[in-house]
Amino acid sequence: MYLLFEETGKFLAGRILSEADTSAQVELDSGKRVKVKAANMLLKFDKPTPAELMAGAQAVAAGIELDMAWEFAPEGDFGFAELARDYFSEHATLEQQAGTLMALYEAPHYFRRAGKGRFRKAAADILAQALAAIEKKKQIALQIEAWVKELSAGVCPQAIRDQLYKILFKPDKNAPEYKAVVEASRATHLGPLDLLIQAGAIDSPYQFHWKRFLLENFPKGTGFPKLEAPLIKDELPLSPAHAFSIDDSATTEIDDALSVQGLGTGTVVLGIHIAAPGLAIQPGSAIDHLGRARLSTVYMPGYKLTMLPDEVVQSYTLTEGCDCPAVSLYVTLDETTLEIKASETRLERVHIGANLRHDQLDAVVTLEWLQDPAFMHDTDPPPLQHKREQLSFLYRLAQDLKAKREVVRGKPENFNRPDYNFRLVGNDGAEPQGTEQVQISVRQRGAPLDLIVSEAMILANSTWGNWMAELGVPGIYRSQASMLPGVKVRMGTRALPHAGIGVKSYAWSSSPLRRYVDLLNQWQIIACARHGKTAALVAPFKPKDAELFSIISSFDAAYFAYNGYQNAIERFWTLKYVQQQGVTEIEATLFKDNLVRADHLPLVLPVMGAQGLPRGARVRVKLGDIDLVSLDIHGTVLERLDAEPEVFDADEEQDEEDVAGPIAIAVDLNDTDASPKSGEPEALDTP
Repeated sequence: MYLLFEETGKFLAGRILSEADTSAQVELDSGKRVKVKAANMLLKFDKPTPAELMAGAQAVAAGIELDMAWEFAPEGDFGFAELARDYFSEHATLEQQAGTLMALYEAPHYFRRAGKGRFRKAAADILAQALAAIEKKKQIALQIEAWVKELSAGVCPQAIRDQLYKILFKPDKNAPEYKAVVEASRATHLGPLDLLIQAGAIDSPYQFHWKRFLLENFPKGTGFPKLEAPLIKDELPLSPAHAFSIDDSATTEIDDALSVQGLGTGTVVLGIHIAAPGLAIQPGSAIDHLGRARLSTVYMPGYKLTMLPDEVVQSYTLTEGCDCPAVSLYVTLDETTLEIKASETRLERVHIGANLRHDQLDAVVTLEWLQDPAFMHDTDPPPLQHKREQLSFLYRLAQDLKAKREVVRGKPENFNRPDYNFRLVGNDGAEPQGTEQVQISVRQRGAPLDLIVSEAMILANSTWGNWMAELGVPGIYRSQASMLPGVKVRMGTRALPHAGIGVKSYAWSSSPLRRYVDLLNQWQIIACARHGKTAALVAPFKPKDAELFSIISSFDAAYFAYNGYQNAIERFWTLKYVQQQGVTEIEATLFKDNLVRADHLPLVLPVMGAQGLPRGARVRVKLGDIDLVSLDIHGTVLERLDAEPEVFDADEEQDEEDVAGPIAIAVDLNDTDASPKSGEPEALDTP
């Protein structure tokens, strides 16, 4: 006696060895013995053999017309043998009964299972929906197959071109376009990015990176709605100080300016004047929502996306020749010892006498020009006239402030590595196309004008951070518990020390037109200036305000993404420069296993042939092929250039960023393809 039964969704048949009320022992043709519950027993038979029955049943199942079977099926529950007799004849064979069972089981869109060997036919409307869905999936499968053939032949279908960035970076893994790329990559044994490049999907490497960034960070576009900048209603007194700003030529959001009063009197008053959008823009306003959505200006060579609309920025920027509203920090110092005697914050208007541009003046404002009164250039540029004494004092003060911070830090700050300026010839601030001629110039970190500005801003940010903490007014701070390896800078609402800078606390406040955190802190500082000891009661943000933590989280994410894009697009222009200049070899320094940093370009790349060389070794590297899409380049060490390796500073260790590898994409070739094959129906569960 043989038994046909179901086990884990499969039909099996074998010889019955023993049988009880609730189960039976069955031996399969393979010799395996299984225990079958009574609920899973479907047919008992003497002949044919199990193998013959199964082969015959499968042939019968393949020939059953499901539409006709559905028409023959009675209303209500029915057994498979019952339908077999209706479909074939009253004397349906075992093969026909078993074949009917298999056909019904494999067509849940026609027949729902209703128990042991029993079924119920689907309602007509449900069946129509299921068949339409199956047909749609067939067509999708055919479309995927056609796209795979095109991609494999080196042609990119328009539908995939339109979805390129979404497929690579934010894919819907059930979308046919995504599945086509996966299947074509498997078929051609090419990586998805290589496949799409070969198929001509990427017309412009620059646009590839730019549109990828927009997809991830500005999916609704980069434009601003039309808004009018609110007026500052405060009656602000005019400061006696005459201030000047120091920025590069591309800066339009001029946030900060400096003034010096009292030179030669023994007591000098340093003024640090910050643009005051916080006096007009209110938390919760339409412009606030814009700033909070973008959180920071995005910088890149030749272009930028400002945090606020340009018409808003120009209403509050510190423009040359204007009396501009400002939040001013006045620091009183001993002119000889540079000891800080007092500090005071005022809300006022300040006359901006000049907008100095350090990229135009760095060659003039040199150490010799600042420190030796007898040294003279042939002629000083007009913007510097009558400012030499002030700049000399500011530089002396900046050196003193830096030295005092370094005592707290426990070691000097390291400015060994240069900064690089990128200029796209003929760009003039328009959105780049990626074909421009690029110029890269070196600007050594810690240049005098840089140092003057950076130390003044550190002084303002730390002084205001301490002041807010003293008054119990919360702000957003940057802190670093120690300078041990791995201890990172964090943002929070507590006034904690910043070990890397060497200050008691540090609250970004000096760039309210460029960073939302600075604008928020400015609102809090304005409350302190207006209300003093009672400021905590009226400041826009209260202690432990959950909104502060939400802003910190959003800002961290945005700032990380923006910096990542800036690094990537600077790498693009560096590789473009290498191509344009025909650079084939570079001098570089080994800073990590098989990674070098170019000595005269902002370029990090992996190299072969560096085994056995110590960290800090200087080498000559032959450059390999450049891939502007993946931003990848490799090199080969030709020779070592030094006898003793460079000594690396721990600060540089924490500042290292591995940007040498190809970009990461989100296409996974291990994804299971759930789409049906062309011409095969897919089983659908019906309600």
